[in-house]
Amino acid sequence: MKMKNLKLSIYLLSIVLLLACSTTKQTTQSAKKDDGKIDFTFLQLNDVYEIAPVQGGEFGGMARVQTLHQELIDENPNTFMFLAGDFLNPSLLGTLKVDGQRILGKQMVDVMNAMNFDLVTFGNHEFDISQDALQERLNESNFDWVSGNVKLKTAKGIEPFYKMKNGGKFPIAETYIKKFSDADGTKLKIGFISVTLPSNPKDYVAYGDVFIKAKASYNRIKDSVDVVFGLTHVKISEDLEIAKLLPNLPLIMGGHEHTNSNHFVGEVQVSKADANAKTVYVHKISFDKKTKKTTVTSKLKEINKAIPSEKTVGEVVDKWQAILKINIEKIIENPTEIIYTTSLPLDGRDTPIRSTQTNLGKMVAEAMSFSFNHQVDGALVNGGSIRIDDELMGPINAIDIFRVLPFGGSILKVELKGSLLKRVLDYGKKAAGTGAYLQRHQFSFVNGVWKIKDREIMANMTYTVAFSDYLLKGYDIPFLSDKNAEVVSIYQPTEKEMAFDIRKAIVSFLKTQTKKER
Repeated sequence: MKMKNLKLSIYLLSIVLLLACSTTKQTTQSAKKDDGKIDFTFLQLNDVYEIAPVQGGEFGGMARVQTLHQELIDENPNTFMFLAGDFLNPSLLGTLKVDGQRILGKQMVDVMNAMNFDLVTFGNHEFDISQDALQERLNESNFDWVSGNVKLKTAKGIEPFYKMKNGGKFPIAETYIKKFSDADGTKLKIGFISVTLPSNPKDYVAYGDVFIKAKASYNRIKDSVDVVFGLTHVKISEDLEIAKLLPNLPLIMGGHEHTNSNHFVGEVQVSKADANAKTVYVHKISFDKKTKKTTVTSKLKEINKAIPSEKTVGEVVDKWQAILKINIEKIIENPTEIIYTTSLPLDGRDTPIRSTQTNLGKMVAEAMSFSFNHQVDGALVNGGSIRIDDELMGPINAIDIFRVLPFGGSILKVELKGSLLKRVLDYGKKAAGTGAYLQRHQFSFVNGVWKIKDREIMANMTYTVAFSDYLLKGYDIPFLSDKNAEVVSIYQPTEKEMAFDIRKAIVSFLKTQTKKER
């Protein structure tokens, strides 16, 4: 009797367990049912030239960005990282040579590959480097590129830029599609359009109209995906115009300005982070396939020393920083020593430095005068020599100064006639917006008259001016060279003199300054 009861109990228990397993399976299947809603995250960077932290280590650093990137992936595997143009140039590292060849952005691609970037677009500075160098960087990159209006000029005509991988040629597409799904099986296809401002004309680059191409790209892709986003490198005014043209874009991730901003045109959000990864944008996005509604929640995240560096990317950064340190130590001792501190940004951004007198431009020119113990009437440097395309703020070291003027060069003491000096100043003034625009020390333009130390420049007098040696080569100002009869004399400093390297002159000058604001 007891045996029968035991068998019955086992039988009933088996039924209960089977029913429980069946219920659990049904519950699990129900939980995994596609709910038509999906969440994903975009991590946006733009205008990044420096792989290591800037401002004395306070901000930026791609290894720190990677720590945030990994945290976002852990939170949601559908996390994608973008760079909205300008990363191959300018940089101090890019000007150095390894094995006889200039680096020219190779360090940036190396780091970005280690970070597993998803998609980038061209910035205007990508075309600072030669076609051959750009092709090498494209081939080295493991991430995808997109551009709707930038093409390659060839002997056969206009064609897309491309990558060469394993003997195959892969064109850079005008649009980009990303497919993914979430844990419950909701599938999504998102599209990207991209345009770049045509501010850097080169023989090998063909630019299409920003607005025409943006609209054409959108129309081409919109019916193939659930939602379209923008990844652009244009002026903010152009981004806002694109937002007007394409009111169904939930988000445009932009670059170019270097200063963070967030604008709305109707329902279209236009976001830009700070240059050199001092900040990044984290966009958390939800899409409802039933209602076709996209919800974007964005946060500007500061990348600072409170964020630890991710180990793998940190090792790649350290490799390149060691190359940088070895090269700079050949020129100057203690390149990481803090030599000056400012709470006001020293403006070396491309547009201002080539268009108006900035505090950084004036400081460079004053340092040139200092290199000759101010035994000159004034100093002039072409804005195009200042290549940092960023602002310096906080603690400044010698490496920062080398970033400002990566190509170095000497400072020349030049005696020239006032008539020529006025022509030079006029030329520089009219060249606003180009590299030939002149940053000045002791010169002013008052009521249509050029003055030096508040006295009108006289045509028949001889003046002594500190010039960057590049200017006397006649590249920017064709009539300014040692062949001009109005150039009385040129003094070329020796290697032992401060003026031999303009960067060393600036470092020495800043060390004499207090923490006064400039």
